[in-house]
This record gives sequence, structure tokens and C-alpha cells, in this order.
Amino acid sequence: MKKIFLLAVVFIFITNATSAQSQPYVILISFDGFRWDYPDRGLSPNIELMKENGVAASSLRPCFPSKTFPNHYAIVTGMYPENNGLIANSMYDPYHHRKYALSDSVAVKDGRWYLGEAFWETAERNGITTASYFWPGSEMNPAYRRPTYFEHYDHAKPLQDRVEGIIHWLTLPPNQRPHFLTLYMERTDDNGHHYGPESKEVNEAIRLQDNMLGLLFSELKRINLFDSTNIILVSDHGMSGVSKTRMVNIEKILEDYKVHYQQGGPIMFIQPKADEVEEVYNRLLKKEEHYNVYTKENIPARFHFSKNPFIPEIILSADLGWSLTTNSSEKYMMSMADGATHGWDNNLMDMQGIFFAMGPAFKKGYQVATVNNIDIYPLLCKIFNISPRSNVDGKLENIEYVLKGR
Repeated sequence: MKKIFLLAVVFIFITNATSAQSQPYVILISFDGFRWDYPDRGLSPNIELMKENGVAASSLRPCFPSKTFPNHYAIVTGMYPENNGLIANSMYDPYHHRKYALSDSVAVKDGRWYLGEAFWETAERNGITTASYFWPGSEMNPAYRRPTYFEHYDHAKPLQDRVEGIIHWLTLPPNQRPHFLTLYMERTDDNGHHYGPESKEVNEAIRLQDNMLGLLFSELKRINLFDSTNIILVSDHGMSGVSKTRMVNIEKILEDYKVHYQQGGPIMFIQPKADEVEEVYNRLLKKEEHYNVYTKENIPARFHFSKNPFIPEIILSADLGWSLTTNSSEKYMMSMADGATHGWDNNLMDMQGIFFAMGPAFKKGYQVATVNNIDIYPLLCKIFNISPRSNVDGKLENIEYVLKGR
């Protein structure tokens, strides 16, 4: 009886290990703020390697608004921000008087803000072990909504340490090893904001992050996983320059009204008193110059930005390169050097990101047109042969042609 029990245990262990080994490997990498045309600067040989040996899209279209948290979460949920819960990097819940901000370490861990199911959740439900070396939403509570392995975001964490963390997880015993992993790098976004997209500092960040991509490749080869790993490289949005000479002070236009302002820069949300919504809208419409003004009801359908109850009644979208300010933010911007930002209309080319994919699941040397970031979630489900959530906005048919045999 004892021998039978031991044989059964050994059989289960071997079966589980074999099952784990048969699953594909996917590493999803984000280069924050890496604009669609940065690879054309001749500074990124490892991205060029991915282009030659895999799939390269002309650009990756973000969701509106073209901000960091809404789009990282759109990538892993397949849902527009109005549906995935993260309508902006910061937002306000008027029903429970709660605030969300990417700088608030407590708020970013509160799972109540995250309405979509991230791919790591879908994968874990299907018996696939996952890991995240930073990704918006990966730290959330409760614990069952997180990857098996994850790191709390640390802006100061060296990029090399992040790559080495990925390799450490991939050298765990087969029955413990993750098969879906995320990796995040933000230097191009940081330098873009401070110095502008055409700066030498952005070029330095491009080189650095591409070097880290090369380090990942060499380490995967060292542990004999390079040929069996699918690598998907994306960015959340692009970047465009701003100037102190291109600002519109919305608070001065609405000086006769008491309204609540959210956001600023490329977009601004305005919540007037309930009986003054139409009046405030008309005032903004009358003064409309270098921005477009919408209500939740008349915002263009292509923005997919009207359903969420946390979206205020009025949305302003600035012309590219222009910033929307209040009195206080205008003073702040006047004290700062000109730099760059993002958040404008997601169809504008300066707001477009990158999509490259290489590995056993993908075609080789295959160039495609613009890809929508919400279609990446169903693509991941297809690679792992699992069913996506039924409420996602992304469509597999929009992107499955990048896979071998399609």
C-alpha cells in the first residue's frame, strides 16, 4: 500500500511537471513612453532583431486617454478604460469619496478600482503560473488577483535587476516556474517628459532599454529558453513636446462658475454643479480654441469614453502640443522647463506606441499595420489556448494573423 501511495505521488509530480513544461513561455515587456518612430533612429539593434525575426507593427494604438495606467491595464485586460476601471492616472469616486493616483501606494493596491480581469488572473484560473516585474494592477489586493510572483513597484530599481529577476523566475523548478511574465521599463518616459522626445537624453534611454532587451536575449540563451520563449514588446503611448507658449487657462474661462477640475495638460475633466452643466459646456464651446469640448453624451464614439460613472460630465481634449491649465497649474508650468507629455487624442501619430513580437508562436519577418492594444489580451489567450473573458473589447480576429499558421 505504501509503495502504491509513493508511486501515485511520483506520478502526480511527473504529470504536473510535464504539464507545466508543455505550456508556452511568454514575456510581455513594456517600454513606457516609447514612441512608434523611436526604433527608426538606429539606436536599437535588439528591437531590429525582433523585427527581422518576428512581427513588427507600424504602430500600436493606445486607448483614450493616452495615459500610462489606463493603457497598461487595457493591454492586459483587453478592455477600454471606460470598462477596465482606470479612466486616468488619477481619478475621483464621488460616490464613496475616494481618490486614486498612481503616486498613492495604498490606492494602487486597492482592487476595487480594477474592474477588468488582467491576463495573469485569467492564466492563473487556468493553471498557468504567472509573474510580474512591475505592471499597473499587479500589486492589487486581494492576493488572489495578483500573479503568483510579483514585485512591488520601485522606480529606483535598476533595469538590469529587473531582467535578472525575470531570469531567476525562469530558472525555478519546472513545477514552480512561471510561463507568463511581465517586465516594465520607464526610462524613455522619464527622459521624454523632462527633456522632450528629440533630446539626447531620450536617445540614451532608447539605447539603455534596448541593451536590457539584449541582456534578456543572452540570458534566455544561457538557460536554453530563448528558442522556446515568445517575447512581446509594447509601449503604452507615445510622446509629444509641450511649451509654456501653448497653454489655455480653463479656470479663467470659467471664473464665474464653481466647478471641480481633474487632470490637466492634454486632457481635462470638469464637473460643474448639476444645474449648470449645459451652461458651463456652452461657455467652453464659445471660447473653444486649441481644444475640443465634449459632454459624456456627445463625445465621439471612437474614444469609448462615456460609460464609466467616474467620468465627469465634461471632457476637454487639447490640440496636440497644447496644455489645459488652471490658475495653479499654469503657475507651476511657467516655472518648469519645456518638456513633453502624452494624453492627447489616441489617433494622433505622436501618441502611438510600438508592437514587436518574436518566438515560436509568431511569424518571422512579418510587417503589419497599426495594432490596437486592446487586442493583445485575446492574442495571449490564443497563445496559451485558454478562453478569454466574454466581456472584453478586444477581438482576436483583429490580430491573430501575426501567429504562425494564420
